[in-house]
Order: sequence, then C-alpha cells, then structure tokens
Amino acid sequence: MNKAIYIATSEPNSGKSIVALGLMRMLLGKTAKVGYFRPIIDGNTGKNKDNHLNTILSYFDLNIKHKEAYAFTRTEFINKRNAGKEGEIFDTIIEKYKALEEKNDFMLVEGTDFSGEGTAIELDANILIAKNLGIPAIIVSSGVGKTLDEFVNGLHLAYDSFKEKEVKVLAVIANKVQEENLQLAIKGTEENLPKGVIVNAIPLIPSLQNPSVKEIAEAINAKVLFGEDYINNQTNSFKVGAMQLRNYLTQLEENCLIITPGDRADIILGALQANVSSNYPTISGIVLTGGLIPEDSIVKLIDGLQQIVPILSVKLGTFDVANEIGRVRSHMYAENTDKILTSLNTFDKYCDIDRLTDKLIKFKQDGITPRMFQYNLLKRAKKAKKHIVLPEGNDDRIIEAAARLILMDIVDLTILGEKEKILETLQRLTLKIDFNKVNIINPLDTEYHKDFANTLFELRKNKGVTIDIAEDLMNDVSYFGTMMVYKGLADGMVSGAAHTTQHTIKPALQFIKMKPSVSVVSSVFFMCLDDRVSVFGDCAINPNPNAEQLAEIAISSAESSLAFGIEPRIAMLSYSSGASGKGEEVDKVRRATEIVKQQRPDLKIEGPIQYDAAVDLGVGKSKMPNSEVAGQATVLIFPDLNTGNNTYKAVQRETGALAIGPMLQGLNKPVNDLSRGCTVDDIFNTVIITAIQAQGI
Repeated sequence: MNKAIYIATSEPNSGKSIVALGLMRMLLGKTAKVGYFRPIIDGNTGKNKDNHLNTILSYFDLNIKHKEAYAFTRTEFINKRNAGKEGEIFDTIIEKYKALEEKNDFMLVEGTDFSGEGTAIELDANILIAKNLGIPAIIVSSGVGKTLDEFVNGLHLAYDSFKEKEVKVLAVIANKVQEENLQLAIKGTEENLPKGVIVNAIPLIPSLQNPSVKEIAEAINAKVLFGEDYINNQTNSFKVGAMQLRNYLTQLEENCLIITPGDRADIILGALQANVSSNYPTISGIVLTGGLIPEDSIVKLIDGLQQIVPILSVKLGTFDVANEIGRVRSHMYAENTDKILTSLNTFDKYCDIDRLTDKLIKFKQDGITPRMFQYNLLKRAKKAKKHIVLPEGNDDRIIEAAARLILMDIVDLTILGEKEKILETLQRLTLKIDFNKVNIINPLDTEYHKDFANTLFELRKNKGVTIDIAEDLMNDVSYFGTMMVYKGLADGMVSGAAHTTQHTIKPALQFIKMKPSVSVVSSVFFMCLDDRVSVFGDCAINPNPNAEQLAEIAISSAESSLAFGIEPRIAMLSYSSGASGKGEEVDKVRRATEIVKQQRPDLKIEGPIQYDAAVDLGVGKSKMPNSEVAGQATVLIFPDLNTGNNTYKAVQRETGALAIGPMLQGLNKPVNDLSRGCTVDDIFNTVIITAIQAQGI
C-alpha cells in the first residue's frame, strides 16, 4: 500500500511545481492529512523562507512548520557531501521524513530543482533519497527545445536510472509540450516504457512562464511608487518607451510592461490612459528608469487616478533594465493566486486524475473532511459542465467569482447586466475574463425579452398577470434569469447577493415550481468544520414548519447529504433528548421523527435530541447509549428558522467554518439564494453546488 510519492526530475526548469500543486490538491481531496516534505531546498536567506515550500504550505494551509518540511538547504547538502558525510545526510532526511509521516495519512515528497550548484549529482541524489525513504516516484520532464526522439530518450534514461536503483516509477509526466504534440509525446513515451507506467502530457502554458511585476521588481531592485496592491500582475512582454507617444501606443500588447525614463511624463500618462481605454490593451505595469521620478504635478495626477497599475522606480538605465528583465525567470509563489489556480486547472485538465489516484491511494478514508468535500465538488462539477446564470452583474463579488469560475473552467456562465459596466468593473478590479467563455445579456436590450414576457403571460394569466405586467417583470433580473432556467437556456441560477431571499425564489416558485413528490421547498447549508462536514437544514426558508413539513425537510436533507457523498445520520434537534421533554415544540419534533421512520425506515434518525448530544460522542453516548446517531450526526434538522439561521451563523462566525449554501431543495430545476453578506468564496461554492444539482442528483 503506497503512503507516499516522490516527484522527481532530471533537469532544470521542468515545471514540476504544477505537478506538486496538482497532486497536493488531488490527495487532499481523497484523504484528511497529507504531509509535504522537501529533502533539499534551494535555501533560506535571513527572514525569507524557501519560496516553493512556502507556497505549498500556505496555499493549502498545511499544519506543518517551515523547518519541519525540509532537511537541508542546497549549500548544506553540498558541504556535507563534500565532507564525506552521506550517512549523516540520509539519517537526517529519513528522521525528518518519518516525523511527518507519523502525523499524516499520505506524504508528498518533492525532489530538487536542478538550479545552482551541485546539479551534476542531483539525479543520483534524488534516486537515492527515494530509495532510502522506500517510496515510488513520478518523473517530470520538459519538452522545451527537444525533438521527440531527444525527449523520449531522455525520459527513458531517467526511468532506467530509477529502475536500476530499484525505485518504482508509477508515472511520467511530459511537461511544457506544444499543444499539437501532446498525443505524439504520450504515444512515443508509452512505446518506450512498461505498460503499467502512467503517461500524461501537459502543454506549455505561456502565462505560467511569464514573471509577475513583483518578481521583476525584486530582480531589478526596484522601489514601488504606486499600485502595490496590483504587484502580482502578470507580464506577457515588455516594451521600451523611447519613441513619441503617438507611435508608442501602437506598440502596446496585452499585459505588457512599459519601460521608460522617469521624466517621460507623456509615455507614463499615455500608458495609464491606454490601460483604461477599451480601444487599447491592458498593461501590467510601468518601470521608470535612470532613478528619475516624475515632477510633483505628475505624481499628484497619478495619485488621484481611480485605476492604477504598479509603477516602479529603478536607478539603472533603460538598456540595462531591459536586459535584466529579459533574464527574469518566473517562479510560483503564494500570493500569486491566479498562477496557482491556472496550474491546478491545467493539471486537472491534462492529467488522468482517476488513474493517478488509483495508483497512489489504495486505502479508504472513513468520513469526509472539508477539503475532501470541496475537492469532490470541483471534480463533479467539471465532469459534466453546466450553464449557470448570474443575474447580479452589477455586483463586484459576482464578477470576481465569475472570473475565478471561468479561469478554472468549471461552468459555462451567463451574466446579466450592461456589458460596458461589467467591463468597467473588470478593469477597476484588474480582472480578466475570456468573453468567448461567458455570455453577457442585458434584459432591457435583448431579443429574448419579448419571448420571455409572452411565456410568463401564458404561464400566469390565470393569476391575473397581463402582458404589460409580464413585460415589466421581465425587466427584473430575477424573473429574467429564472425564465432562462425554465426555458433551458441555463441549467441553474444563483442570485441574492443584492436581493432578498423572497425576490430570488419567488419567480422559481411561480413557474419552475416544486417536484411532484415535494410539498415544501427547503434549504441546507454544508457546514465545513475543522474535521468534518455537517448538513444543516432548514436555515433559510421555512419560518415555523409543522411536523409533516419538518419530516419532509429531514428526508430531503438526507437525500441531499447522500447525493453529495455524506452518509446521512439525522438528528432532529430540540431542547431535550429522548423522552424526557414535554411541550408543544418538542412534541412537534417527536412527531416529525416518527413520520420519517414510517416513510423512510432505511434512514438512521434520532429525535428529539439536543445539539451537544448529536455531535459530541461522549455526551451522545451518555444520554442515548443505544443510538446509531447520537454523537455522530451528519444531518442536523432545526425545529424552526429562528433556531436554524442563528445557529448556522453562530457556528460559522465563532469557529471559522465555511458555510456552503443555502442550497434549495425541492424545485424542478436548481435556483439557489445567496446571503446579501456573501463573500466571493460563498458565490463560487454556491455556483458549483448549483451545477452539480443541475446534473440531476
């Protein structure tokens, strides 16, 4: 049974960071505790921690101290090896690795980068480390600058080197291959390796190779004058501003970096103006050379601009700065979330996740952790991509979430709103959206408006809706978005960031309507606590359900729990446990529990039961020792909206739990409501669960 994997390469600039990030997320989606270890890191200087190590630990929020996650810096390793202390090297590596292994279910070990001193001995060093740790390897190789024969032969040589030392190679990944050559690389490699070895290929992604403004600023020792909030902007190219402005503007390219002397106010202001113009590309930043700072009047003008890019100042001359920037090599770092998300999405898209998982993990995890739950949501949403409509295109949070969803290629989107205003929001937030992948509709100016109004009139004329009323209602984004779902132009809708719950779900109740087997629409939250995911219902819709409605909410919530991979153990919550309590409210819960037992004898249910007895094993066993639910409930049903809504918010705020939802249950097609206090993450997660609902769970 594998409990670890070693990521190795035989060359510099292989791009194994994308594999490390992708595997870490994949592993965290399958098991609760994954450790990360690098036997040898590039080095720590002063307060600066090793960049790649810090990226993995911080992005995935691993409970591992920096010093625990590595054994030696590169210099320490070389010095000890030259001093003949190889035994000490391996003893230390094994000791530190084992300390982490004891605390985790699985270990991801990443080899060296082949940069700096000692590259000649690195392949052998990585092979011997993997051998001494007793773990199999994945080899990553770059296709840059190689013919197919050169690439395949080099990879075969690396494979043979591991095999000779009896280190099993589970997979090889051809990285940075031209997109049109992916299948060629896979076929050529498979023909030269044993059949059991998984072969995947990842294309060259230009945005992953290009440095950010922050990396450039550090490389040229620049001072940031303006726009530090946007220092992680990606640069695709750089342009030296030496010609007159009218000629220079024609040279601008998307995400280019401007290099110009600090006294060229015309170039500086012209570039900033071009950045906000819909007729010119977006720029990533400006570097002012020669140690020259613009005059006070120019600085004052720049300082008052609403939209800005990073503006750097450096003492070097323009020629030297251009040469230095041309040599900057991009790295992954924790703050550059766009690059990390691109890496994760690329890994998921081009690597065979199921085969890798089957090769790496042979044990089954009991229960489900929040990280596993979120990973499984992403995976399921991507498996059958759905089309979701977001009616509130005038809300910054909606646009930020949409940009992330499009970047990760999770769903197809329609955003309702005015395209010009949405473009302005994107520029103000310095976000990018590929408009080939998103549909923008203004309900007030679209060919759909008349057809939608006629449909609504036909559906609601017996309720007193005239054609004029129907046309007015179709100006409302909630009605328009819901009609898109009704007519099959979208698979689901997410709204409520700027509207009330009633405003969001009223159109759905009017013409999407409830499933035939359902008499009450209800909701659940998926509460992602530290060590588990619980389902809370109903915390958003029904103020005071009767016993029959409460029973139906419990059954619907159990079905939702099961559909999302959580074994339902239902706790019908009240102020007393078992038969001890008396009163109208506890009797309602007791009656609802009996109804569920009669209608669904297959479900594990306990009620009435108090919250502590439902979730704390010690309390549960003391109060209800024979219960299958007490102390280990996964579905918690609250007796009324007052209790449920306050409890979910209290748990969320006091414990830092992530609350995904509310997810509505019982409608014919998915429409989900957001809280007006929702975050970008809330919107992102709600769109994902809506997409999964639309798959027909």
